[in-house]
Amino acid sequence: MPDSSIAPRGVSPPAPLGQLPPLRSKRLLDQLRERIRFLHYSQRTEEAYVYWSRTFIRFHHLQHPKDLGPDAVEAFLSWLADEQRVASSTHRQALSALLFLYGKVLGESLPWMQDIGRPRSQRRIPVVLTRAELGQIFALMEGEHALLAQLLYGTGLRIAEALQLRVKDLDFDHRSLIVRHGKGGKDRVVMLPELLVGPLKAQLHRAHVLWSADQKAGTSGVEMPDALERKYPRAGASWAWFWVFPQDHHSVDPRSGVIRRHHFYDQTFQRAFKRAVQGAGIHKQATPHTLRHSFATHLLQDGYDIRTVQDLLGHADVATTMIYTHVLKVGGGGVRSPMDSLSAWSAGLQRDAPATASKADIRS
Repeated sequence: MPDSSIAPRGVSPPAPLGQLPPLRSKRLLDQLRERIRFLHYSQRTEEAYVYWSRTFIRFHHLQHPKDLGPDAVEAFLSWLADEQRVASSTHRQALSALLFLYGKVLGESLPWMQDIGRPRSQRRIPVVLTRAELGQIFALMEGEHALLAQLLYGTGLRIAEALQLRVKDLDFDHRSLIVRHGKGGKDRVVMLPELLVGPLKAQLHRAHVLWSADQKAGTSGVEMPDALERKYPRAGASWAWFWVFPQDHHSVDPRSGVIRRHHFYDQTFQRAFKRAVQGAGIHKQATPHTLRHSFATHLLQDGYDIRTVQDLLGHADVATTMIYTHVLKVGGGGVRSPMDSLSAWSAGLQRDAPATASKADIRS
C-alpha cells in the first residue's frame, strides 16, 4: 500500500476541466498517468493515484469506472474503512484518487462526487527522539546512510527533499541549503549544520567519482524537473545538477524509460534506519520522518519562536507547526504534576523505596 501521507505536489494548480487537452492514450490507467503528468503532480502522487484506481477497478470485478456510480464509490470506501481498517489519511487519499479519476480523466463532474463524506483526520502527537537516543542511532549507522540521517535531523528536511538534493543546492560559504520544489512546489532555505560541512564535502567527492564515470561512459545524465530537460538539454549531464546522494548503479526512469543514474531509494534508507533503532533498543515507533519531528521539537526547546520553526519546516499554516508545542507541555520541561508538590510525603516515599530489587524478590 502506498504512503498515506502523499499529497498532490505540483508547480501549478490543476487546470479547469474545460482547459485540459484531449487525452492521447487508449488505456484508462495510461490516461490517468497522462493527465497527472500534464498537471505536474509528483511521481509519488502518480503511483498512489494509479494504485487506488487499479484497486477500485479490481474491487468491482474489472468494471469500467464510467459504468459505476456513487454507490460503487461509497461501497469501495466503506470496504476500506470497515474491512481493511485503513487510517483516515489513507482513506482520504483513496477518495482523492477517485475524484481525480472521475473529474480529470473521465470528465464526469457529477454532483454526487462532492457529497461523499470526507473522513476526519485525527491529529496525532508526533514521536520525538531524545538527543541521547539520536546519538545512539547515529552511532549504529554507517556511511551515506549515517550522513543522510544526520542531515534529516540537522535540517528538518523530509526524506524526499534530502534524497533529491543537487550539488548546486549546497552553499558552504553561507552555511545554507536550498530545498527546491518541496511539498506544494515551494522552495525554501534552511541552515547547513557546521558539523556536517566536512562529511558533506566528502560525500560530494564520492559523488564526483560516479559523475566522472558517467561522463566517460556517455550516459544520459540525471533526471531534470519539468521541461528543463528540453530547455537545457545538456544540463542533466552537468556536475551542478548531479545528485548529492546518487545510487551506485543505473536504473530505468519510470516515466521516460531512459537508463540513467537515480538518487538513493528511500526504502533502502528506511530499512537501515529501522535496524539502527532496533539495535539501540529504542521501543518508540520511530521512522526517518521522526528525525524531522525531533528537529522541530528540539528547536522549540532551545527557545526559537514558532514562526522560525514554521519557515524552516516549510509549513504553509502555523497551525501545523503548533503540534510540536504539545510535546513541550508535559514531561521535564512542561507542566509539573501535582503529585510532585507533595514534597514531605514524596520525600518519605523515596526514602522508603528499595534501591534495587534482589533476585529473591524477582523470583517471588
